Amino acid sequence: VQLVESGGGLVQPGGSLRLSCQGSGFTLDDYAIGWFRQAPGKEREGVSCISVPDDSSKYYANFVRGRFAISSDNVRNTVYLQMDRLQIEDTGVYYCTTLPRFGSRCPTLTSDPRDYSGKGTRVTVSS
Repeated sequence: VQLVESGGGLVQPGGSLRLSCQGSGFTLDDYAIGWFRQAPGKEREGVSCISVPDDSSKYYANFVRGRFAISSDNVRNTVYLQMDRLQIEDTGVYYCTTLPRFGSRCPTLTSDPRDYSGKGTRVTVSS
């Protein structure tokens, strides 16, 4: 199982980015995919999750709801995170992670060290 994130970069406050998470060695029917982020000096926190097997259910952290949108392309085995109205507080390294396709960890955006995760893509929001 491998995940590769891309799409990060430097953007001004109010701007947009679209992150991609390309998976290999599994399909989106096998796992839910979560996005997590880690800001400098802070712990990793959950951002959003999608579970394709669970009716493509989508979940968001309160601090991104209404600004971020998660989606999937099953043919490309890729999950996207569209990030709009970015704020300075959104700065960090964003990781995508496999989560159990059913159960509570996708809805509660809870990761486990045993989950598969990519190396991350850096997002910097700065004027």
